[in-house]
Amino acid sequence: MNKFLTIFFVSLMLGATISYAQTEQTKGSWNNHKAAVVLTYDDALNVHLDNVVPALDAAGMKGTFYVPGNALPLVERMDEWREIAQNGHELGNHTLFHPCDGSLPGREWVSADQDLSAYSFSQLTEEIRVGNVLLKGIDGKDLRTFAYTCGDKSVQDSSFVQAISDWFPAARDVVYRIEKKGEINRMEVGSFVAMNHTGEELIAQVEKVREEGGLLVFLFHGVGGEHNINVSLEAHNQLVEYLQAHEDEIWVAPLVEVAEFF
Repeated sequence: MNKFLTIFFVSLMLGATISYAQTEQTKGSWNNHKAAVVLTYDDALNVHLDNVVPALDAAGMKGTFYVPGNALPLVERMDEWREIAQNGHELGNHTLFHPCDGSLPGREWVSADQDLSAYSFSQLTEEIRVGNVLLKGIDGKDLRTFAYTCGDKSVQDSSFVQAISDWFPAARDVVYRIEKKGEINRMEVGSFVAMNHTGEELIAQVEKVREEGGLLVFLFHGVGGEHNINVSLEAHNQLVEYLQAHEDEIWVAPLVEVAEFF
């Protein structure tokens, strides 16, 4: 009898240990997946509505679209942007006028009206705040993420990151890194800038994050044209097909949803 009780209690303890380990593994996962990928698209381009959204929807995936308030495709196709937001895609804040610091090397293309180096601190933060109001008028949502225009995070030599941190659950940077759970600075989430990459090269990045069990954020502009920072539609669709084939291991969702698992 004693031998039976010993075996019984050992079995209970072993079962509890296994259950605890399984619980901890689930708790530490990306929505019960090994890794997470966020697909982000900047500047509210026509190709996002024409090329990207149909590909993502067909694969059962949703992305984050960072929308400047003055983007012509936003003005001309607002009902379509509203519709994709209602269908689960995120419309992220990308300021009203997409200002970038024109005083930096290689920024000769920045116009005087959109030169961040000529902005005041309050001018920029107000522009970001009003950007949230505009986007809420389109999608009716209070919660969304932010993307730094050209990766710039300072105005008048002062960082504005802390000033806007209460307005967003996360903000996307342009610095490349695979993010690890428990180590993420939610207001400076790294990203991989996709430019002239092949489908195989994009997939290689996913395979890396899949092995490491982290988070990878892709940063796209043109997809099949419309921007000088561009990837082919074929390369983009190869990536989407790969992600769909590995959906049991890799969670693909808008950044506003993934931020809940930081």
